[in-house]
This record gives sequence, C-alpha cells and structure tokens, in this order.
Amino acid sequence: MSAADRLFIENVKNILEKGVSDESMEVRPVWEDDKSPAHTLALFGVVDRYDLSKEFPIMTLKRTFWKSALDEIFWIWQKKSNNVHDLSSKVWDAWADEKGSIGKAYGYQMGVKSPYSDVKQEGLEKAFPDGKFTNDDTCFVSDRRGLISEKDGRGLWKLDQTDRIIYQLVNDPGSRRIMSMMYTPADLSEMALAPCAYSMTFNVMDGKLNGMLNQRSQDMAVANSWNTVQAALLVYAFASAYGFEPGELVHVIANCHIYDRHIEPVKKLIANPEHDAPKLTVNPDIHDFYAFTKEDFSLPGYEYSDFDYKFPVAV
Repeated sequence: MSAADRLFIENVKNILEKGVSDESMEVRPVWEDDKSPAHTLALFGVVDRYDLSKEFPIMTLKRTFWKSALDEIFWIWQKKSNNVHDLSSKVWDAWADEKGSIGKAYGYQMGVKSPYSDVKQEGLEKAFPDGKFTNDDTCFVSDRRGLISEKDGRGLWKLDQTDRIIYQLVNDPGSRRIMSMMYTPADLSEMALAPCAYSMTFNVMDGKLNGMLNQRSQDMAVANSWNTVQAALLVYAFASAYGFEPGELVHVIANCHIYDRHIEPVKKLIANPEHDAPKLTVNPDIHDFYAFTKEDFSLPGYEYSDFDYKFPVAV
C-alpha cells in the first residue's frame, strides 16, 4: 500500500466516524444538476506527511490523472495564467467567464511583481543565467521569457512569486521565507473562486528541499490525490532543477470534508485493492524550472485499481 492510500483511507474513516455535519448551516456550494445545497461531513486541521525521498505520493485506489495535474501546475506557476484556454484540461471551465478568465486567481497572483530589498543584480544573473540587463540597468530580461524583473521608483528589484522562489533557492537556500501566497484579500471579490490550495512554503535542510502545502478547504473524494500530487511535483521540480534532493511534503488542510453525495461511493473506494507506490523520475538535464515540460516527468510502474464512478463536483 502506498503512503498516499494509507493516509487517504485513514482520513476518510476519521471523517465518516468523527466528522461534523454542516446541514444546519447555510452553505455556498451547490450541486450543479439541481442547485441544491452541497453539505459535508468535515474535520478541522488535518495534517498529512509524505517522505518524497521514498515514494511519490499518488493514490492507487483509483487513477489520478497526474499529467493533467502537472499541466495545471505549469498553467499557474510557469504561464501564470488565469485563462482556461491556456489549460489542457477542463477542470476550471465551470468557473470561467465567457472569455475563459477565472479572474484574479491562481496564476494571476503568481505573476504579480512585488519589490524586494534583498534582490541584487548579481543574484538575478545567478538565478536566471539566460537573462541580461538593459543598457540603463532598470530591467532584467530574457530572450526566451521577456521581462523577468524591473526596478521600482525606489530602485528595488521587482519579482513575481515564481521568480522570487527561484531567486531564493539559488541565492539564499537557508531562508525561512521561501513561499508563495495566492490568497490576497484585496482581490477576492475579483476571483471566480477563492484559492483552496493557497500557499506553498519551501525549506532546505541538509541538502533536501521540503515543502508545505496549506489548504483552506479540500474535497477529499475529488481533490485529495490531485492536490498532493501537485505539491509533490513542485518539490521534485524545484529540487531537481536547483540541486537539491526531495525531502518531506507536509499537507495542512483546514477544512477536510466529504460531500453528502460522496459518502457511499467513497466507502466503496477505500475498499478497493491497493498497489505499491511508483517512483517519479525527472529529467536531470533541466536546470531551469521554466524549461520543464510534461515530457520531462515520468511515473513508470504506476498501477491503480479500476473505479468507474465519477464523483460530482459541487460548484
């Protein structure tokens, strides 16, 4: 049995046994077919830990479409897009407007540039060796990516969140401030959905890159393996590109729930046969996070059990 299967089964059993129902409360989510309230059983403050040096944390009780999960990560962290037309899967279509936008959410937040007092010119050159400064030294650009950083009115270099993480991993791996934040209160009213998985924190210890995913809310049946896989892929990608070994992934879930219509199907799911966890391989020749494609990751030997039921998604 994989660690991901074991933790999933434990969490599901705990929620079914000890979870608190919200049927007495008004809730925002509804079922798409009849617009009836989508109620849950939930636990508060679930923490799962995965040793990425031993195995890749993907569920085998049913198939996780991990390449689609990786594509969504690249949509957010590489493309910094908030438009579903830039995404191969249909997972965000229900929240997109007529132009395909999900508003100031996810990729939009990763692409916002902010000024930092600790960013130096030599550090930019070290972190992004394909870049160069303009003649007046006010912008740092790449032939492949365009503008990476620019100075603000105070002379401070501005970086977006992905580039900031790369800069820190290369120049200051001992920092305890290597993190992303996509839950921006000032922009919530312009988001189609407030971010569920909203923060990723990275920490280097003894040559290993650890990651912590913070999530305000998780639909266990639909999203647990998806979110875990995505966070793990980020750790593996950054570790491989910038010279670290993968360490531990900690997944912190504030409201961990099972929807009412998922209760009976999820009982059948956790009774499915389990398989051993596969190991992820990452192209060792890639030393730039932006150079990764889906083809640079493989999961040989990924076995999973059949599970034909498709869990409906509350919207």
